[in-house]
Amino acid sequence: MYQDLALYIDGEFIKGGDRREQDVINPATQEVLGKLPHATRADLDRALAAAQRAFESWKKTSPLERSRILRRVGELTRERAREIGRNITLDQGKPLAEAVGEVMICAEHADWHAEECRRIYGRVIPPRQPNVRQIVVREPIGVCAAFTPWNFPFNQAIRKIVSALGAGCTLILKGPEDSPSAVVALAQLFHDAGLPPGVLNIVWGVPGEISTYLIESPIVRKISFTGSVPVGKQLAALAGAHMKRMTMELGGHSPVLVFDDADIEPAAEMLARFKLRNAGQVCVSPTRFYVQEKAYDKFLARFTEVIGSIKVGNGLEDGTQMGPLAHERRVLSMEQFLDDASQRGGKVVAGGARLGDKGYFFAPTVVTDLPDDSRLMTDEPFGPVAPVTRFKDTAEVLRRANSLPYGLASYVFTNSLKTATEVSNGLEAGMVNINHFGMALAETPFGGIKDSGIGSEGGQETFDGYLVTKFITQV
Repeated sequence: MYQDLALYIDGEFIKGGDRREQDVINPATQEVLGKLPHATRADLDRALAAAQRAFESWKKTSPLERSRILRRVGELTRERAREIGRNITLDQGKPLAEAVGEVMICAEHADWHAEECRRIYGRVIPPRQPNVRQIVVREPIGVCAAFTPWNFPFNQAIRKIVSALGAGCTLILKGPEDSPSAVVALAQLFHDAGLPPGVLNIVWGVPGEISTYLIESPIVRKISFTGSVPVGKQLAALAGAHMKRMTMELGGHSPVLVFDDADIEPAAEMLARFKLRNAGQVCVSPTRFYVQEKAYDKFLARFTEVIGSIKVGNGLEDGTQMGPLAHERRVLSMEQFLDDASQRGGKVVAGGARLGDKGYFFAPTVVTDLPDDSRLMTDEPFGPVAPVTRFKDTAEVLRRANSLPYGLASYVFTNSLKTATEVSNGLEAGMVNINHFGMALAETPFGGIKDSGIGSEGGQETFDGYLVTKFITQV
């Protein structure tokens, strides 16, 4: 059975009435899985009022109590991971193992924030005069609004929830209407863990309408958004017009730098498999492959071999390594990228076309011989298409890697400590991975620079966007 879909407002699951409903589609079969209710204006007003009321008590709650609830969420997440993961595969498309893995790793986010929320410390500043006391305290900012994407529906939502709630804030979250089951499941997890009514509220609807209404409300003090750069800039402008704090985790176009002295074949295999995780629909997916000249042929041969061996199919079928793209529009986008590549002299050496006549499947694809100003080298494909190109030396590849306005993730493969240090210092990115993929852990900060965002989630920075600093001086 697929997840029963609903709004979650003031501790109640709500659906029916005269609310507009939206079909939720299985991207592997194009079958309708369920009906998702959209929030009315009255629903949004109720969510805002509930969050504001709940904040007055939640901000005073002991960190021990917040920790207890987050720990319980972690326990329940592990217990229900298989069921939640299956529903993610149904409405988002990724293979079942990936979906269950997404849920299981997120239990760690609940656990870690349960510990870290007990360590939101202030400080004492030594005074200039003996009769003065100077202290700094950190307080929750207030009611927050969060907007999360469809590619990792459980992961992206729980990161924002545990950060906001652990800091003592209350939250209204609008998840992805295309893959909503994970967010409804999250509401049930927190509900069953004993979260007081109004602390977490879940709404659905037309994204632009919901975001505008919530951001413009004087009740909302902070917003958090994960999604595309264009939408992020629109929301940032709206938040800025109302002087609202914001955290933005936006898109990237992650460069991969493979040097001659790297372990070439293991690197090629590792990158090929990581590239096709979630069918390439990952904001930190490796997307621009720069390979040094002497290693190029060896890398391309192994990379293409692995890409071509990946089994594509329904995520619920045994052996599936890559599922469908999440939407029909993603398939059309891949075709447009390849049309441009063809016009720019690119050579497709693997894949290159839609698969089958049912579902949104696209073949894992490798393209070579592209100029740096082609669309695949300048725009994030957000799909299973990988452009591979040559470079000569470190100065050249750094210039090319840093040439775009994005700065989220980056990858370096080399066995030279000198090169690793030089390149990690030189790359304009919020995250640099050297010889492996080590991001998105609960205890490490996740975020970008330049057009790829503002602020971080995870690590000791995780609560920064949800806290205000108050200075108290007393004689």
